[in-house]
Amino acid sequence: MQKQDIIFAWLGSILCILFFLVVNYLTNPDYLWFIYPTFFLLLWPFSMYSIKHKSLKLHSLFTSVILILFFITINYVHSPFHPWFLYASYPILWWPTLMFMEKGRKTVFLAIIGSLMTIVYYSFLNATISPQYPWAIYPSFVVLWWPLALFYAKKKEYYKFSIAASLLIILFFIAVNTVSSPNTIWAVYPIFIILWWPLSMYYFQYRRN
Repeated sequence: MQKQDIIFAWLGSILCILFFLVVNYLTNPDYLWFIYPTFFLLLWPFSMYSIKHKSLKLHSLFTSVILILFFITINYVHSPFHPWFLYASYPILWWPTLMFMEKGRKTVFLAIIGSLMTIVYYSFLNATISPQYPWAIYPSFVVLWWPLALFYAKKKEYYKFSIAASLLIILFFIAVNTVSSPNTIWAVYPIFIILWWPLSMYYFQYRRN
């Protein structure tokens, strides 16, 4: 890839952005729709630069920064009263972080640290920005699968994984049932189905041997 290709990408992106900006101003100045194509146009030269240097790390870094700035802009323009970009920015930052940590991203230690950081981060947002409902239990449930799956996959202990994972799912449904509809005990239905996972693993792994 030649240097001229990157220059062309930059010039083309800038000209297109200016074109959309002028059209937006002339046709509908009350609604800033030009920011949406601007996001994709900025990815063009940055992606070309990353391809030229054959670096997926740079691509993840540039794309993450542009994406976060894009969310901040939309947040500020359309709903400045609620900083929702904080919810989306955190997981995006993990993309370049894991790309640069080539060896560490495969370790259980990083999975545990990352999970704890995620739980603390979203719990803090839950308590400070939107305390009406304890929604932090949902990302906490999802991120706990990271160290859990990695730990048992490395040990190849799939039966124990089914037990631990089932306990996690059961605790999740109990928590959701308690905070969402405590007067209706519906968690027993998915729990009954989940229990068949470790039971079937036990039968096929141990009883058949």
